[in-house]
Amino acid sequence: MASKAADPAPPGAASPDPLLQQFLHYLQFERAYSKQTLSSYQQQLQAVWLSIPAADWLQLSERQLQQHILGCRDSLKPKSLALRLAALRSFYRYLQQSGLRPDQPAQYLKVPKTSKPLPKNLDVDEMHRLLDIDEPDDDLAVRDAAMLELFYSSGLRLDELVSANVRDIDWSEQQIRVLGKGNKTRILPIGSLAQKALQQWLQRRPAFLGEEQDALFLSKQKRRISARHVRQRVDLWARRQGLSQHVHPHMLRHSFASHMLESSGDLRAVQELLGHANLSTTQVYTHLDFQHLAKVYDEAHPRAKKKTSD
Repeated sequence: MASKAADPAPPGAASPDPLLQQFLHYLQFERAYSKQTLSSYQQQLQAVWLSIPAADWLQLSERQLQQHILGCRDSLKPKSLALRLAALRSFYRYLQQSGLRPDQPAQYLKVPKTSKPLPKNLDVDEMHRLLDIDEPDDDLAVRDAAMLELFYSSGLRLDELVSANVRDIDWSEQQIRVLGKGNKTRILPIGSLAQKALQQWLQRRPAFLGEEQDALFLSKQKRRISARHVRQRVDLWARRQGLSQHVHPHMLRHSFASHMLESSGDLRAVQELLGHANLSTTQVYTHLDFQHLAKVYDEAHPRAKKKTSD
């Protein structure tokens, strides 16, 4: 258990390295690290100790540590590698500050780069199948249809949909105002089918009203719907509509971005709709390939267009 990270070993067990125990004690009582972090750091550092036989932590060099990190590429996931690196840096920074080492051999260690898996999306036919919900007598189905349509129509993040209020919708302009990451507000268009689904839900919404008078989407408990509940309902409808893969809200956002980009080719517009601060984020998100970028460049850049005489 994490709470025992800095406790002494039980009688009869092999004593942990004293330096490690001193380090964990320092993190626990002087830096107030959480029990989970203490446990994670202990596990990562002990793994390093076991993988370098007869090692003296006071003598390990930067090269030895980097070789260890490189050797873990196949056995550890990127997040685990980053955690091990963080533990090593913190540990050797403590040794240096304590005067036990003159240098910090873990300071410039690097995690081997790995390619990020591209986010998955549904194709247009799969989206149509998912959104083809026709259960007008089921209030929850009407609500869920409105949520799904809004996800796909406007590319909302899960937190943005959950925190949306009725007053955020401007029916005359056919838009919704959302509060995104970094408390940044953006205005998004709402498609005609999503508008229709939302209006049908708003007719049923009074039966769900409780203390949450403002929330756009409510649960049977008459509270603002939770992110967890939205995930469950999205997955439920994916299964009920016969989709073969697990579907989650972020996949609907990515499908929105992919389909918009395929139709328009306007990367900047998609960036604005998604609320991405950097264009590079949008490029990864929408899995643009180089050929598409090259085609846009050739057609748009004044110095890239070929002359008729060529």
